[in-house]
Order: sequence, then structure tokens, then C-alpha cells
Amino acid sequence: MLTSLALIFLLGLMIGSIFNKLKLPGLLGMIITGMILSPYAFNLLDSSILGISADLRQLALIIILTRAGLSLDISDLKKVGRPALLMCFVPACFEIVGVILIAPKVLGISGIEAAIMGSVLAAVSPAVVVPRMLKIMEEGYGKERSIPHLILAGASVDDVFVIVLFTAITSLATGGNFTAIRFMQIPISILFGVLLGTILGIGLCIFFKRFHMRDSVKILLILSLSCLLIELQNRLEGIIPISGLLAIMSMGLIIYQKYNILAKRLSIKYNKLWVAAEVLLFVLVGATVDLNYAMNAGVSATLIVVGALVFRMIGVYVCLLKTKLTKPERLFCMVAYTTKATVQAAIGAIPLSLGLTCGQQVLTVAIVSILITAPFGSICIDRLYPKLLKRE
Repeated sequence: MLTSLALIFLLGLMIGSIFNKLKLPGLLGMIITGMILSPYAFNLLDSSILGISADLRQLALIIILTRAGLSLDISDLKKVGRPALLMCFVPACFEIVGVILIAPKVLGISGIEAAIMGSVLAAVSPAVVVPRMLKIMEEGYGKERSIPHLILAGASVDDVFVIVLFTAITSLATGGNFTAIRFMQIPISILFGVLLGTILGIGLCIFFKRFHMRDSVKILLILSLSCLLIELQNRLEGIIPISGLLAIMSMGLIIYQKYNILAKRLSIKYNKLWVAAEVLLFVLVGATVDLNYAMNAGVSATLIVVGALVFRMIGVYVCLLKTKLTKPERLFCMVAYTTKATVQAAIGAIPLSLGLTCGQQVLTVAIVSILITAPFGSICIDRLYPKLLKRE
């Protein structure tokens, strides 16, 4: 395992830096590193690291969402209002409808199989979007209309909505019941996630003000609580729906509101943690990509992914109707909300493991979506925000 970790960090950092010098996103280099090291190429990763790959990717997501919470001002979020709420589910719904319309004609699959494929594709990647929105916020772009805050909040809730929807649709496909109660899990999981994160955030503020300790120890405590929140979500699955990721982000947000000085110090430390977590996350995402599947899928999978993105961008445009955003600002929101990576890597293989006939096709399209949208979205965000957004 130690050798595998060394290869992940050394090659990931090296190839990522090469891509940065070529004016391309470093994460693309890291994904390619994972593809090179994966069992589908040179097979240089130990089976033990692949066995805990999902947990390591989850830890990296915890770090970036906590960092987002520690930097997010709720007053800026309130200014956004209705569009922030709509961005949580409308673009995903548009994308799923797009796949349902396109996939049966291209791949010859049924409507329910197309819905499963759409729910896998529909989640935006917080691992790609969040760090870029934080950078834009730090540089003062789009602050007047809180554009980075809008995308940041939407991307965090979008995943919860899509994953619950995916669970409901796969349950139907495997012979389960498709009831209104399953859809009620979406707002309940969001509500309980925010509520639990708020309680923990307030408790941590009181604890940190009363007991003096190093910031490094505080980071360890917050990380440990965050991991326990994910475990709580898993243990209560099927009993009480709770979004662990939203609870983690809410916890950071409350610390920002109640103990701003500490939040700024902790945010700096989380920035340093993200340097390592980013490499680990995207190299391991790349390690899940089977290029043989992607190459065999060819044009058909690409058509579905591109078509789905068009529907998603239309959905974002609908969310921004009757807002004060200019046309360039709306265009930026549309392209910034297209990236796929972490969720697709996490759930893309589940239909195959459940024995569904569409499983191989869903996995293939998920892989192609990562290869197309991760570089497309990150390049668009990095290149366009100085041109399309106003700086204060």
C-alpha cells in the first residue's frame, strides 16, 4: 500500500503540474495518472488501496465540503434566494429527462433503464466545482450577485437529490416499490442533514471557546465528527434519511457564522489538506475508468453525454430567468454546472452489480461522462470566470 500511495502522490503531482504548465486543469493530469496506474492499464496499484478507494474518495469530499462551509457567508446566500433553491434540483431533472428522451433511441434501452442512466449522469461534481468557486470568491469575482455562492450551494444539494432519486429508480427496476415516501426522503434527508450540522456547529463553537487547544487538534476533531456523520447516514439508511455531506457543510457554515476568526484560520489549514486530498481523489477516480469500455462505447455514449449536458444547461438557464444576472454571467453558470466525476465514479457500477441488463451501458456512459465533462467544465471555469464575471 505504501508503494501505491507513493506512486499516486509522486506521479499525480508531477503529471498534474505538467498539465498546469500547459494551461490545462491539473485534475485532468491526475485522472490520467489514475488511468495509467489502474488495473485496466499497468496495474501498479495494490489491491488493498483499491479496496479502500471509495472511503479515501469520501474523505477527500469531506475535506472540500468542510472547507466550503468554512468560507460560505449565509448572508450572501440569502441574497441569491429563489435561483439557489431551483439550482438544487431543476438542472438535474432536465438532464434526466434528456437522457430518457435520447438513450432509448441511441442504445435501444427501456425507459426505466434510461432513467437509471440519467440519474447516474445527473449529479454535478462538488470536487471539481467547489474548489474553483472558492478561488473565484477569494479573488472577488461575481461577488455583487453572489454567483459563486449560488453554484456552490446548488452543487452541494444537487448530489443529495440525485443519489436519493437514483436509489428510488434502481429499487423500482429491481422489483421494489416506487412510492411517494421514497421521494419524501429527499427533503427529509436535506432537512435533517442541515439540522444535525447546525447543532454540531453550535456545539463545536461553544466547546472551542471554552477549551483552548491547537488549531490542528480542532481540525482532527472536526474531521472525526465528519466521518461519524457519514457513518450515521449509512447506519440509518432505510430508517431515517440524513444527508451526511450536507451536515458536514452546514457544520462548517455555522462555525463561520458564530466564530468567524476561527473559521478563517481553519479554512487556511483545510486549504493545505486539500493539496493532498485533491491528488488522492482524482487519481483514484481515474483508477475506476476502464478505457476499453469507453472506447467500445464510442459515438453513442458521447452523444448521450453531450445531449444530457445540453438539457442540463437549459435547466440552469430556466433557474436564472427573472434574475438580475447578465447574459455573460448566465453563460458562466451554465458551463460551470456541467462537471461530472466523483458521484459517477461512486455509483456508476451499482446497476451492473445489481445484475441489471443495462448495467454495462450505464457504467460505460458514466466513464465517458467523466472523461468529457471533468476537463470541459474545469477548463471552462478556469478560462471564462475572469472574462464573464465582474470583479470587485
